[in-house]
Amino acid sequence: MNGWFAALAILIPLAASAVTLLAHARPKAQTALSLGFAALLLADAVLLMGAVWRDGMVVVQASAWDAPFGITLAVDTLGAVMTLIAAITGLACLVYATAEIAEEHRRAFFHPLSHVLLAGVCGSFVTGDLFNLYVWFEVLLIASFGLLVIGGTKAQTDGAVKYVALNLVATSLFLFSVGLIYGLTGTLNMADLARVVPRVENTGVLNAAAMMLMAAFGMKAAVFPLFFWLPAAYHTPLVSVSAVFAGLLTKVGVYALMRVVTLIFTHDPAWIHGVLLWTAGLTMVTGVLGAAAQNEWRRILSFHIVSQIGYMIMGLAIGTKLALVGAVFYLVHHIVVKANLFLIAGVAQRLAGSMELKRSGGLYAAAPWLAMLFFIPAFSLAGFPPLSGFWAKFILIKAALDERGWWIAAAALVTGLLTIYSMTKIWGEAFWKPHPDGAITVTTAPRAMTVPIAVLAACTIVIGLFAQPFLAVAERAAAELGDPAAYAAAVLGALP
Repeated sequence: MNGWFAALAILIPLAASAVTLLAHARPKAQTALSLGFAALLLADAVLLMGAVWRDGMVVVQASAWDAPFGITLAVDTLGAVMTLIAAITGLACLVYATAEIAEEHRRAFFHPLSHVLLAGVCGSFVTGDLFNLYVWFEVLLIASFGLLVIGGTKAQTDGAVKYVALNLVATSLFLFSVGLIYGLTGTLNMADLARVVPRVENTGVLNAAAMMLMAAFGMKAAVFPLFFWLPAAYHTPLVSVSAVFAGLLTKVGVYALMRVVTLIFTHDPAWIHGVLLWTAGLTMVTGVLGAAAQNEWRRILSFHIVSQIGYMIMGLAIGTKLALVGAVFYLVHHIVVKANLFLIAGVAQRLAGSMELKRSGGLYAAAPWLAMLFFIPAFSLAGFPPLSGFWAKFILIKAALDERGWWIAAAALVTGLLTIYSMTKIWGEAFWKPHPDGAITVTTAPRAMTVPIAVLAACTIVIGLFAQPFLAVAERAAAELGDPAAYAAAVLGALP
């Protein structure tokens, strides 16, 4: 039965995309079906997480073909956590979208494309095969491009061209590296690769394949210097679309990096982790400096996606158990916080009339409830105790100091201080100063918008105030990441 939970994480959103497409001519039914399937995906993700926590890794061999020859689904603690948080984020953004999308957006296949996107995200988290990971990345790319251009504005088209162009380069690098790895090892099953790669004699070609694969995943994760497509694209689509992008898409790239670095490319850790560490530091600093120079809500938040990705890569690069705990905890914290901040930006635009900070203001006086809801994720992102961001940054900086990584710890601290600057700039301009056009007359937002924001803010508070259970999950995920032999044994059994 546990295997069905893994398979349904893909089958439910694929079925949802088909059913919502068939209901295209019936708007109310389509919306109800979309939300119903999103809730069903969340229920399945909860059951999958429970199964993994209770019984250990869930492995499915499609059509009874034994690994490494068949299609394998392999879900450990990290995969289950990411599937669960993807389902939560997807449902929150779809609920928000019911109050945002107009009829022309719905007719542009918003709901079917949203579920195809969720299928690609969840498929990436549960697959145990490198080629199928490539397939799910392609599903993501197609669905995200379709969602990005809904509305058809010039800015959306411009952002979409940049987004797709660089992601096609990443996809090509991914495919080239998959070909090289298959030529060297004769397999693409990730558990089998963990067993075979240490035996490869041609380490030069293997390092080239590793570098191409890390570059491909790095582009999708928006690390330095491959991040410029993200702030050029994420401020253009519908708010609910940019929120799910901000929460999930770059994290799929980070997840893939975590998976291949800890499971497959363990043959030259000094070189691989050294490259990742410098990448992490530069990603943090350039991202936060870019955010400091912006004056539009979603552009600021987009650059902060880049800087926060640096923290996750930092944990992976340091590579100790504590660092991996911090990276996993940071992933969960950041998905919730970042998606919520984008949703809040949409409500702020609805009330103040603009996302440009100079053209907004007066939100604290007009809507103190929104100020409170902004304060929680904003200052969690900045790392204020006792919110979730504080624990995530504390663990990562401690891990760096334990390994005498003084410069990366300093970079993380400086990035945190500059993040505070950006959040206080938004607070001062959008909330504290008077609106340049006078008092704000619209002071409320539809419940479909405010409920997801409140729920995600509550999640942030819970993760911060009751961090121990979440740390226990992160510790187990980190322990599994640090034991590739156990992953291989769970998938392959007693193969030599």
